[in-house]
Amino acid sequence: MTDTADYPREPKPDGWLTERELAAARGHLPMLYVDAVPVRVDESGDVIAVGLLLRVNGAGEMTRALVSGRVMFHERIRDALLRHIEKDLGPVALPQIPAAPQPFTVAEYFPTPGVTPYHDARQHAVSMAYVVPVSGDCQPQQDALDLAWLTPEEACGSQVQVEMTGGHGYLLRQAMAYVGRLP
Repeated sequence: MTDTADYPREPKPDGWLTERELAAARGHLPMLYVDAVPVRVDESGDVIAVGLLLRVNGAGEMTRALVSGRVMFHERIRDALLRHIEKDLGPVALPQIPAAPQPFTVAEYFPTPGVTPYHDARQHAVSMAYVVPVSGDCQPQQDALDLAWLTPEEACGSQVQVEMTGGHGYLLRQAMAYVGRLP
């Protein structure tokens, strides 16, 4: 008999793993994530503001973060982006996701610090990262305490960068370089 008896033969209809299944998966293979850099754009499409979430991490420290989360089994990337943006920015954020979304980079998060600029102590994760314009009313949701709209220059400044952990500051700078707004 194999060890597969602990795993369901058919995927769960909601796409979620149990805590036990997730822990087992994280110990054996990379998890797929999406990262979204929410931005406001002017009438010509230039980025004029970046939305950063304020959160408290496990150590009780205040940190700035991007929108981020897992892609569920049988979920399209665009649907994962929409779900996580709505979860973090609210149901009327009105994200503008293109018909064929293309990431500006692929970030590899490792549980071992220093392998890449990205670190996640829980797991090895591969994340496709997108710049997503939002035009609606955004309000921090769930575990986010605040949402601040900063200019690209402010967001890439050293004061904000030190508040970002796990490589999100580096990812933000890559996003601003991608849209031509790296100071």
